[in-house]
Amino acid sequence: MAAMVDKQDVGLACRSIDAGWDETHVLSAVSFEIPRNEALVVLGRNGVGKSTLLSTIAGRAKLHGGSILFGAHDLGALPAFKRARAGIGYVPQEREIFRSLSVQENLLIAERPPLDGVSRWTLERVYELFPRLYERRSLGGSQLSGGEQQMLSLGRALMGNPSLLLMDEPFEGLAPVIVDIILGAVRKVLEEASMTVLIVEQHVDIALDLSHRMIVLDRGAIVFDGSRGDTNIDREAVKAMVGIDTIAS
Repeated sequence: MAAMVDKQDVGLACRSIDAGWDETHVLSAVSFEIPRNEALVVLGRNGVGKSTLLSTIAGRAKLHGGSILFGAHDLGALPAFKRARAGIGYVPQEREIFRSLSVQENLLIAERPPLDGVSRWTLERVYELFPRLYERRSLGGSQLSGGEQQMLSLGRALMGNPSLLLMDEPFEGLAPVIVDIILGAVRKVLEEASMTVLIVEQHVDIALDLSHRMIVLDRGAIVFDGSRGDTNIDREAVKAMVGIDTIAS
């Protein structure tokens, strides 16, 4: 059963979500809550519904049933652009940077003041987080490597000063040295403790590194919900559910 937290401390609540694409159902009765300003990692094999979950929260996939509550917002009827305005940042698996714009233009086009009025993420702070983007600030998106594009995708999401950040497999397909850079950046973001974070990942070791709590999806349903400190966690059993636990060198 998904862990429940005090209502006033909930950053995101997904309740009995049935969702998918058009009339196809991918997720079934998915329920979980994330406390405000905490992180949750979603694990699972390929094709079990992890990306669909993030797409449903972001407003891209179709919500067939259930509810998604984000702070004071019921997201069920909101289009994707209104969810972004409400404070949701999204780092899609495909990165989706503007290839014809420069690095700096990609960042500035996403700039939005935080809803609480306290400035957190600025162009300068993103460049501090990713010095490589500063070095390549005048280059077009199409001139960047895959790892640099991932840095830019994350930096662009942060420029919107979200209170909920969704990241879809931010380390997938990257060289180990780039994984280390982005992993370090994500740790810094999480240390800020100023946003609720939901990360889709395949690797158990990374999941435990980034968050004390994880859920595992299989065939569109939650089959495990646990915390790093739980005495009943069987690490090897979780790895078996996921099927992948290390990054190839």
